[in-house]
Amino acid sequence: MPSTTEIIVSQLARLIGTPHVLRLLDVRTEEDFAADPRLIPGAIRRDPRTAASWKEGGDAAVVYCQHGGKLSQGAAAWMRHAGTPAQTLVGGFAAWRDAGEMLVQTAALPAPDPAGRTVWVTRARPKVDRIACPWLIRRFVDPYAVFLFVAPSEVTAVGERFSATPFDIEDVFFSHRGPLCTFDAMLAAFGLTSEPLLHLARIVRGADTAQFDLAPRAAGVLAASLGLSRVFRDDLQQLDAGMMLYDALYRWCRDATAETHNWPSVRASEARA
Repeated sequence: MPSTTEIIVSQLARLIGTPHVLRLLDVRTEEDFAADPRLIPGAIRRDPRTAASWKEGGDAAVVYCQHGGKLSQGAAAWMRHAGTPAQTLVGGFAAWRDAGEMLVQTAALPAPDPAGRTVWVTRARPKVDRIACPWLIRRFVDPYAVFLFVAPSEVTAVGERFSATPFDIEDVFFSHRGPLCTFDAMLAAFGLTSEPLLHLARIVRGADTAQFDLAPRAAGVLAASLGLSRVFRDDLQQLDAGMMLYDALYRWCRDATAETHNWPSVRASEARA
């Protein structure tokens, strides 16, 4: 059993992709990262040599190095000293990788801004893809990502002027490709190919392209998305509400596809028996 300052791979894996995931800090050496430049979903890179100067506090964190040894142990201890509940991942990155858990390919990851965040830009008044993609990025790629919603004609120019990565417009890397939508393109680019995410991708694709035969839930997702776009005039408020929608969809894809619901759940005659 791990200590109170450790977390094992299976425990962390259950949190990945949910709103309950802990902050993840990758403190591998540059050599170890260069040998396998992938990240546990949602992790950000930190230099463990500067751990004593990190201004932490508040949200709990998980720190991992290559094997769960001195780098993560030391960095987590400094974080706890500064008031942050910090755990280390037992076995580190190697244990996560060897267990076959999801890893994010970083080659397509945009360069961060001076605050360490990736910045993205797309068309205003989002419906399906432009909510699903930010959800994917914040839950699996960069929890601190910034999303700018602008007039369709200005997406490219805003991207150039403000160093933001455009998505879900024509003639950019993160966009529709043949029958696939932008959500599919991001899954492929970041190497996120778990079955629950691929199942969710079919639902998103069906909703975004009005091909409801792809997934029975696609029509409902489109209806909910169009409803949210009318409930909220502010795109960022709509994104916040949409995050919960996709949190629920992902958990259904991961944990509840076999569950049904009937009424009444227990008939009176059965209850008396």
